[in-house]
Amino acid sequence: MKLDTQPANNIAGWCFDNSYTRLPDYFYAPQNPVPVRAPHVVILNHALAGSLGLDLRTLSDAEAAALFSGNTVPETAHPIAQAYAGHQFGHFTMLGDGRAILLGEHLTPSGERFDIQFKGSGQTLFSRRGDGRAALAPMLREYIISEAMHALHIPTTRSLAVVTTGEQVVRETLLPGAILTRVSASHIRIGTFEYAVRQGGAEAVRILADYAIQRHYLDLSNTENPYLSLLHRVIERQAALVARWLQIGFIHGVMNTDNMSISGETIDYGPCAFMDAYDPHTVFSSIDQSGRYRYSNQPLMAQWNLARLAETLLPLIDPVQEKAVTLAEEAVHTFPQIYQNHWLSGMRKKLGLFTEEDGDAGLIAALLNWMYQNQTDYTNTFRALSAETLPGDAMFHNPEFIAWHAQWQARLERQSESSDSVLRLMQAHNPAIIPRNHRVEEALSAAAERGDYAPLQQLLAALADPYADVPEYYDYRTPPAPSERVYQTFCGT
Repeated sequence: MKLDTQPANNIAGWCFDNSYTRLPDYFYAPQNPVPVRAPHVVILNHALAGSLGLDLRTLSDAEAAALFSGNTVPETAHPIAQAYAGHQFGHFTMLGDGRAILLGEHLTPSGERFDIQFKGSGQTLFSRRGDGRAALAPMLREYIISEAMHALHIPTTRSLAVVTTGEQVVRETLLPGAILTRVSASHIRIGTFEYAVRQGGAEAVRILADYAIQRHYLDLSNTENPYLSLLHRVIERQAALVARWLQIGFIHGVMNTDNMSISGETIDYGPCAFMDAYDPHTVFSSIDQSGRYRYSNQPLMAQWNLARLAETLLPLIDPVQEKAVTLAEEAVHTFPQIYQNHWLSGMRKKLGLFTEEDGDAGLIAALLNWMYQNQTDYTNTFRALSAETLPGDAMFHNPEFIAWHAQWQARLERQSESSDSVLRLMQAHNPAIIPRNHRVEEALSAAAERGDYAPLQQLLAALADPYADVPEYYDYRTPPAPSERVYQTFCGT
């Protein structure tokens, strides 16, 4: 499928094309957003808008509220709810956008293509028993975390706007309703392929795979086996992505196959969170009772999900099933080494290592084990190592740490780079600030319960440059007191 590149322009610079609607109609359902009573903009991402070639400042407050609530739909948009399936905590389910609507695909002035999606915009064909709406706090949470991930240089969907609806949603209590506008390279998921194979067999998968290659990996179209190449490319992207998650202490919380994008972006910020004290067994999600998606299990779960993608591609990889299975298994089995390479490369940078030695993995493991045994803060420990001199904290006078530190210093001396270069490398890969859970909850509570958005704006300002040393944001580095610790996060549905 050839994608159009010059659709009509629209208000504020929108330039919509709708290539996904040129797929067979079983991949989506036409769906306009359900109007809301009294939309009000609470946050607009003008920096993101500018990078998309949009000028939202040309809109009045009322026009922006109408646009980002779905009460006004740009004339060249073609809103749809996408169909997909997914293995949710290991169990297969037919799904679809139950509370999200893809407004269309916006083309930037440079020709880049981005999905523009509303989340919380009302019931769709796929809502089942859901109300199709979203509460304010979870939508602000996605805004905070996705923009923080972008600032941390991790591939991610992004957030363009949040509006309140003037209506309430029913969860455990009545909560203020809201709609998030999400921006992504696409919303094609592993679960989309699972849906395709069950909806239309190998031909449906072929159509979807050809579209995915045209949209994301055009260089694969002329390879000897483009579908096997597609599998390898998605494996590479996911291995790199999950390695980056672990390097910053991020826990996705709901790594179902419908939440894994084939473009390699982080998608769906429901029950996600960042570790404070290092513990590989950390789980935050209230729905992950078994710890399936705990911090240390994320690489294994990514590989499990990729195996589900491989299963859908088997008839395209080779007409002889045994050969297709062999090729797919070989591809999926490359994941652990690719992941390990990405993880080790990133961890070397966190320790200022420019060169590679066989003992590096052991050196890193020894540090992490010490951190686990002493329950030290993951982010702050690495940032402390990035300083010219270590802080005077008692933990850095621990005999085990002193022994490890001597080994690390000896390792640094075996490379030719200067100490200044080492510090610059470390400071560029060890953030000073992450969206700590207690700070996120503090901002969400102020906004949702009191209509006070000042803590949210202050937090976003602190997260915008996470690798900088800015004295006015030092408070955002502080781990939570015992009474402030967040033990569970929720998906918001």
